[in-house]
Order: sequence, then C-alpha cells, then structure tokens
Amino acid sequence: MTPSARLAAAIDIVNAIAADRRPASEVLKEWGRGHRFAGSGDRAAIAALVYDVERRKASAAYLMGAEEGRALALGALKLARGLDVDAIAALCDGSRFGPAPLTEEERGKLEAGSLDGAPAPVAGDYPEWLDASLAAVFGEARAAEGQALAERAPLDLRINTLKAAPEKATEALAHLNPATTDWSPLTLRIGFEADGKAHALTAEPAFIKGQVEIQDEGSQIAAILAAPPRGGQVLDLCAGGGGKTLELAALMDNAGQLYAYDSDMRRLAPIHERLQRAGVRNVQVRTPRGATDVLADLEARMDLVLVDAPCTGTGTWRRNPDAKWRMRPGALAERQKDQAEVLDAAVRFVKPGGRIAYVTCSLLDEENGGQVRAFLARHPDFAVVPPDDTVLALGERGIRLKQAALASAEGLLLTPRRTGTDGFFVSLLARAA
Repeated sequence: MTPSARLAAAIDIVNAIAADRRPASEVLKEWGRGHRFAGSGDRAAIAALVYDVERRKASAAYLMGAEEGRALALGALKLARGLDVDAIAALCDGSRFGPAPLTEEERGKLEAGSLDGAPAPVAGDYPEWLDASLAAVFGEARAAEGQALAERAPLDLRINTLKAAPEKATEALAHLNPATTDWSPLTLRIGFEADGKAHALTAEPAFIKGQVEIQDEGSQIAAILAAPPRGGQVLDLCAGGGGKTLELAALMDNAGQLYAYDSDMRRLAPIHERLQRAGVRNVQVRTPRGATDVLADLEARMDLVLVDAPCTGTGTWRRNPDAKWRMRPGALAERQKDQAEVLDAAVRFVKPGGRIAYVTCSLLDEENGGQVRAFLARHPDFAVVPPDDTVLALGERGIRLKQAALASAEGLLLTPRRTGTDGFFVSLLARAA
C-alpha cells in the first residue's frame, strides 16, 4: 500500500472507532481480516496512524475545527508527527486509494492554526470530565502532564536476575542497542525501528530463555519499592498475568515463599508458563475454587501483601490512547469500590509488623491518596511508610526518584512527564507490631 492509501485506511478506521465505540485494537483487527491484501508492514503503519490520532484527538479537533476522521488524522499528522502542510498535502494526493486533496480551509488551518488559548483538556488531550480530578493533583501543570501521556510509550525490558546478570542480558540484546534508564537498575530500554515499528521481542533468544521480561520501568519500580523480604512470606493478591509476581520472585532470589492469587482465574492463565520460563521456584499459585477460601491458611502470616489494585489505568494512556476517550465517570466510581474492597481484604493476611504495598497505574487522587486516607480511617493500626523511607529500596537512585516524582503524605506518584515511566502510584502501609 502507498502512504496515501495507508492514511485513507486510517481515516476509515478512526471513523469506525467513533461510530462503534469499540476499542481501537478490535476495529484494527477486524479491518485486517477484511483487507487480506494489506501486509504486516501496512497493518503496523496504519495502526500507528490510528493510535496517533487517538493520542491527539481533542487537540486535533480543536486545530481543525472538526471531529470527523479526516480532520482528526490531518491534525494528528501535524501535532503528533510534526509534518508541515506540504508533507500532509503530498499524502492527500487524490489518487485512487488516497484521501482527496486538501481544501483551502484545511490548508489554512494546518498552516496557521495553533493550540494557543486552548483549555487544559484540549491542550492535554484528555476528557473534559476528568479536568477537576487532574487539576487536584497537578494544578496548572495538568495540560503538560496530559501532553506527556499523549506521547508514544517506550519499550522497556526487565532483566531477570534469576537467569542472567545485567551484563549478560545487555550483551544478548546488543544488536538492539539497549539503553539503561534513570531509576531501575533492572531496566533495558529498546528504541523503535526507523519506521516506528516495535521490535518483535518475544522472538528474541534472551526472552525465550527467560533472561528478560517486557515490563515498563514504572511497574518495575513499584515492585522494588515494595521491598519483598528475602526469605519472607509474600502474597501478590491481584497477580493477574504475573508480571510483578515474577519480579518479586527475582528480588527475593527464589527464597522464602510467594503466593500468587487473582479473583479472576482467567487473568492467572498465563502465569504458569511465565514462571517456568523465568526459572521461578518459590511461587505457589492459588486459583479460586468456588466458595472455597483458598487463602485461609495465609491469615496473619504475610510479611508483605502486594495489592496491584484494579484501576482506571489513566497512567497507561500512552499504551492505550483510545481508552481515555471510552472512559466514563461510572468506571471511576466502580474502580474506587473495587480498590476499597481489595485493600480491606488484604488486611487479614498481614502479620503484626507486616506491610501492604498499594499500587495503581492511575494518576487520580480518588484512586490513590484518597483510597489510602480512607483505608487508614478504617484501619487505625496501619500507618503510611514515609516516601523518604520507601525510596531507600532503590538506594541513591531512590533519592533522585523522589525529587523527580510527586511525593505526598500517602505515597509516591510517577508520571511520564516527571519520571519517563507509565503513571504509577505506590504507597506502603505498615501494620503496628
């Protein structure tokens, strides 16, 4: 397919996403099934265009004065890709499979339009109904935080120290020019190919051998700050596919006992193969079994309970840009209810002197500090471990991390703008001995 034909296809898909209110991934997959002639390179390029539009949908609509797919795509080409009007006009060549030529009005807006004076939700490309929540956390910087969330996320790997020393893993991936990062000593960051495509990491021998896992640096930091004790008893209460479980096991050097549980056994399905590939030996997977309490024997025994809580995922908008436009206020209220329930459920497993690590991939105080404050009111035998102490798990890097992140009385908030990671909130809650 020509670049013009790819742009035309992206415009059609953007229109379909808006009309059907379905995830972009589903619409893209459906388009691919109906257009078998499109090769993998075409599909990847079209998907990249579609996601760039979703990242900058509000600002593109403001720039172009319209919200249909063509206007959004033209605006995104300028705002997300930095193309000038002549480069955009070359793509709108009026060819058989390409978009129609630019109108004079479109050309004028692409040449002279700007976001000067745009309201924060437009400049920051986030839903207007979230403005008050983001203002409560970031104040006048909320548009800048939103702009960072509208950028493309990096591809981060975590070195699995159970299988490889950092030097060995780095050497195994030398052909991809991995870079180290500022905060986690376990992170390798891989750049994108010249055409913007991500490398097929799951086909790399280092991945197949379990030497590395795909995991954002922010997620890695959250597990490190939880500080699982070597030789201790740890419960990952919302283990999902096992990403943080794997890291906790490595941080514990396969010593002690780590229990992985999730209320939805379908989310746990990938964990078994991942544990085997990673060389993990200290994990017991506890699968829900109807009315049976499969965690009853763990009561008051845990040194650490990790609550990687269900949340709105506002901190991951770089990876799921269309999700922000499908999010509704009711979803936030539902997640708050889930978070309170899982935090309360964690209490019975924490022994005197033990801790809960409360983690979300959200930027909203309603899901972060607000949840912690409400939890402490319900459970006065717990107290927040001060962020100054929490970051010591990262040594000198942790001190610099606290300066970069947004620290509060309840915990530490990482954001793409501040720390170059996905958005993550981490709070450690210690039980009185």
